[in-house]
Amino acid sequence: MGTGNAVQEWLRDAAEVFAEHAGELNELDRAIGDGDHGTNMSRGLETALTIPIDEDMSPTDSLKRVGMALVSTVGGASGPLFGTFFLRVGQNWETPSTTSGIATAVRAGLEGVMARGKAVEGDKTMVDALAPAVASLDDSAAKQLPLEMALRLGAQAAHDGAQATRGMLARRGRASYLGERSIGHLDPGAISSALILASAARHIS
Repeated sequence: MGTGNAVQEWLRDAAEVFAEHAGELNELDRAIGDGDHGTNMSRGLETALTIPIDEDMSPTDSLKRVGMALVSTVGGASGPLFGTFFLRVGQNWETPSTTSGIATAVRAGLEGVMARGKAVEGDKTMVDALAPAVASLDDSAAKQLPLEMALRLGAQAAHDGAQATRGMLARRGRASYLGERSIGHLDPGAISSALILASAARHIS
């Protein structure tokens, strides 16, 4: 399977994952937000199911299409933030894929999200899943680990980071209006980020 093909399969899988988890993500969002995060993300990523499996379509083009779809179809802050992530990852994607190249691309995505959302690690946002993943990928690149292993470790770091948001005080986004009441709830954006990276780990190698 070519790299472009693998990226398209990743995006297709991500769309299916969000369709499956939309209700769960809505429940998480209902506790600290509008309650529609899962539905919005699922709708935005449905575009991945329409991307044809075509070796001629580059990873950059595939990721750009999904990024633009998220920006245009997902409401609130999630669309621009997740859209920016996919767009920046796509812009920095190198072919053939390597551990160091993927680490660079995902870091660019993280930096785009941080710049757009004005969030840092510890604010109880998607950054709290993406930042540990980037650190893990950087570490794997330094150790010259195979890409498949690096992505698996990065996805686990994102999962752990997302789970850690339960104990955080929200300092950005709608959840920040709740103050202390935001503690004890998982951040849906962080969970979504972890789902995206877990999907990538299953398909990009």
